[in-house]
Amino acid sequence: MIFLDAAATTPVRREVLEAMWPYLTGEFGNPSSHHSLGDTAATALAGARTTTAKALGCRSGEIIFTSGGTEADNLAVKGIALARRAADPGLDRVAISAVEHPAVEESARYLERVHGFGVDVIPVDRYGQVTEEALAAVLGPRTALVSVMYANNEVGTVQPIARLAALARGRGIPFHTDAVQAAGWLPLDTGALGVDALSISGHKLGAPKGSGALFVRGRIRLEPLVHGGGQERGRRSGTENVAGAVALATALTLARAAQPRPAEQAAEGVASDVAAEPAQDPARRVANLRDDFIAAVLAGVPGAILTGHPTERLPAVASFCFPGTSGESVLLELERQGVICSSGSACAAGSDAPSPVLLAMGIEPEVAQTAVRFSFDATVTAEELRQAAAAVGIAVAGVQALGT
Repeated sequence: MIFLDAAATTPVRREVLEAMWPYLTGEFGNPSSHHSLGDTAATALAGARTTTAKALGCRSGEIIFTSGGTEADNLAVKGIALARRAADPGLDRVAISAVEHPAVEESARYLERVHGFGVDVIPVDRYGQVTEEALAAVLGPRTALVSVMYANNEVGTVQPIARLAALARGRGIPFHTDAVQAAGWLPLDTGALGVDALSISGHKLGAPKGSGALFVRGRIRLEPLVHGGGQERGRRSGTENVAGAVALATALTLARAAQPRPAEQAAEGVASDVAAEPAQDPARRVANLRDDFIAAVLAGVPGAILTGHPTERLPAVASFCFPGTSGESVLLELERQGVICSSGSACAAGSDAPSPVLLAMGIEPEVAQTAVRFSFDATVTAEELRQAAAAVGIAVAGVQALGT
């Protein structure tokens, strides 16, 4: 099997399993308990928080551990918007991009439906990018929060987050970014990005499902969504998942090796926004393999359409539409040939409706329904992608021949 659906989830890394194992076995204490087992757990939790904060370039007190990216997005969008309106009733609108993950989009719609907020949707261009002009056009004196994802989970397009965040900051508006797909591939320094909140999820970078974190800048007020014991400084109650926090921190530390060099960022179109860390080769290697894979698919499948930005995209995502086919049928054919991929967001599994992301980019519904996404982890090889590209050609031709 060639697994090319890493944007949906990744296998847990051995180093991560080894780091978290003690807190699933002998060191099982509750970090809120005042005895030796609890103290050990509390120390591990504090260490994980410090490590996570270092990876995000922030203070440890600005990290909230969550159950994953979805909870982190919900807490950021709802928590910041509700707290801002509580302080100033005139702040009753949120702005989100047209290509957000459902965790952000549905959180905004919840605020609209239940709390009477207005939702301003920022349009994107044909590559799925938000421009500064498009963001500026929707901001106003009533905007409580802006949320624009760092890198898109379906097409891989990278947003100019630092410039967008600076625009919002200039108007005194907090800026949140969903960095779930960016983690491990793009720099996450929250100071350089200029964001006020940032969400990540462990299972996208080698930690288990059920682990995640939200960075919230210290000066930003946050209304908690989960109430109870007052854990996470009162921002997210519930007994902390110590093993999950340790796993996330370990995965972040390991994944920093996949971040691009400054020169590589220029090739990916983000150098002007973020200062990268010292030399890291895996992202460049994967980006080169991705480019070769894209070229092979476009050459081998007449009429194939690359979706997303041609250069300012994640190193590990290649997405296409194959007009005249059904994306789901192509997926089934590929799986028969041993290639595992997806038709887009795993969070929309089971839906045969065209992707809202592709529709927002101006792709016709009948073409959007032919979408297939290939996403890699850092271990992918040139031979795997060569075989996968050949399989794509066979699969698409087979589906077209059947007329489905």
